Amino acid sequence: MQPTQALLRRFRKFPLTTKDINKGFYKGTRTGSMGRHTKYGGYIVDWAKVRTYVVPADLDTFKLTPFVTNKIEPMKGRYEGYALGPKSPELYLDRWKAENGLD
Repeated sequence: MQPTQALLRRFRKFPLTTKDINKGFYKGTRTGSMGRHTKYGGYIVDWAKVRTYVVPADLDTFKLTPFVTNKIEPMKGRYEGYALGPKSPELYLDRWKAENGLD
């Protein structure tokens, strides 16, 4: 749906929003649908419409690299070596010794 010529003249420098125009204007997100709604409130995915991305077969010898450096520090909050993760008593004791020293 296109806006009328009068609206195009008035808003030619600004993007149209739903607040600028009365009923009947739906801007959308230009993403398209991935399926359809059912009459019972569900959603059926049409797998022919779903986007798929093909990874190159020779990715090891690919010349382009991602925009991520190899020198990234490990993130805090990782609990490698502790079976219970953040609830581990060993983790609590190790952090207590590291932060407060020995008492």
